[in-house]
Amino acid sequence: MLAALIAATLAPATPGADDPLTRPIAVEQAKDWLRPAPPVRVFGNTWLVGFGGLSVALIDTGDGLILIDGALPQAEPAILANVRKLGFDPRRIRYILSTEPHFDHAGGLAALVRDTGATVVASARGAEGLRSGRLAADDPQVGYGSRFPPVPAVRTIRDGDTLRLGQTIVTAHATPGHTTGSMSWSWRACERGTCKTIVFASSLNPVSTDDYRYTAHPGIVAALRRGQATMAALPCDRLITAHADQDGATDRFRTAPGACRAYARASAAKLDRRLREERTR
Repeated sequence: MLAALIAATLAPATPGADDPLTRPIAVEQAKDWLRPAPPVRVFGNTWLVGFGGLSVALIDTGDGLILIDGALPQAEPAILANVRKLGFDPRRIRYILSTEPHFDHAGGLAALVRDTGATVVASARGAEGLRSGRLAADDPQVGYGSRFPPVPAVRTIRDGDTLRLGQTIVTAHATPGHTTGSMSWSWRACERGTCKTIVFASSLNPVSTDDYRYTAHPGIVAALRRGQATMAALPCDRLITAHADQDGATDRFRTAPGACRAYARASAAKLDRRLREERTR
């Protein structure tokens, strides 16, 4: 199966045929995650081309496009359709930045690479998961056993490194905990002489299978604390969260002052609550 999925990345899908790279992953949340939503401008050269429950961002750098995240495998056609609605050619997508190697954010990457020729960029640990198409042994959600189409070629980037394309410089920020390799991304966007810093934040939720105990994994807890601290310290005029409906949000991105700090505080409160609950079991 793995060999077939990798081979499928080398040629476009035949219309009407079963496509292993966009074959739906049937999960209860998929209908909510993939609620149709029109493309929307975040600020300046940045748009959202994803869904009501899962975010996918598009940046026009002036010398090619950058996409962030790929949602579920079955979401790929809708993502590309939204890119076209904005008047862009998907073949101008040069890079796809990955927040985490989970099927709900990385499932569509293999199909997007095949159909655009883009290069996927992720943290070193994130790249391991993308190449294998499965969760790492130290992932709190590994018990779910989730699989997704693997991405054979991934460019790695380190915390604090930058990716430059055209007029845009994107900075990578390690925000571990939800997965060890989780990465958030930030860049400046300008509009009529005003510039804003936009952050696309990885998930910071302390979620897992029921049998997983964070109290038994102090390294994962410490990683989450580091991720929360990093998020709280980021310059942040516009916040996009990987799950658009994170923490009960109804807007697809947040403009309130201190949005990144609030996101970090909400994650810390969830982690504290989870640890308290585990200690009383």
